[in-house]
Amino acid sequence: MRAASSSSLARVSRSALAAVLMIGCLGSATAGLFDDEEARKAILDLRQRMTESEKRITEENKRATEDSTQLRRSLIDLQNQLDTARADLAKLRGQDEQMARDLADMQRQQKDAIQSVDTRMSKFEPARITVDGREFVADPAEKHDFDAAMGIFRKGEFANAQQMFVDFLNRYPKTGYRASALFWLGNAQFATKGYKEALSSFRSLVTLAPDHQRVPETNLAIANCQLELKDSKGARKTLESLVANYPGSEAAQAAKERLAVLR
Repeated sequence: MRAASSSSLARVSRSALAAVLMIGCLGSATAGLFDDEEARKAILDLRQRMTESEKRITEENKRATEDSTQLRRSLIDLQNQLDTARADLAKLRGQDEQMARDLADMQRQQKDAIQSVDTRMSKFEPARITVDGREFVADPAEKHDFDAAMGIFRKGEFANAQQMFVDFLNRYPKTGYRASALFWLGNAQFATKGYKEALSSFRSLVTLAPDHQRVPETNLAIANCQLELKDSKGARKTLESLVANYPGSEAAQAAKERLAVLR
């Protein structure tokens, strides 16, 4: 009995051991199965997250590219606007410079026109003249005619000069040149031996302008006319008056010499 019990116990022990081993193997297999499933889930989850990340990165890159393209376009537009603005500014500066040149030309033309008008008007407007120390206002035509008569006199054409001075005095009876014209008329008449006419012209000058600077010289000319007309007494009286009234003049010195000869 004891031997049978021991044999049965041995079988039971072996069966129990086998069962335990089977349970252990089954547990290990189940545990391994569960570990692989979790790993797969983890891998799938990781892949999904990576896919989502890649998708998000792709979208962000796409947006960044679009933004960059838009920014580049904006910069190009801005550059074009700046270039246009520079071109417009250069054009405006060119227009300003042209306008400045046009304005300068207009001002110069206006100045030239004014000067031209003034020049033309000066031919018709009276001007202040100084002759033989006397200042007066004369018309351009008046000055022209007097100067023309003087030009003929200086050429020695005394007959023509005489006629021109007579015409001048008739044409301009109130001229400021009158005293000077009478003086040169008298000299032209004296040169053509018109002593009576010359004497009349010289005396008219002294009567008209007794303070004229040519009066001493005119008195000497009167004495010369009187001498040519054989009026020695009248000539001596004229010369003595000249020396007495204008002692410091050149005419008075010449009068003294003439008086010395007459005595």
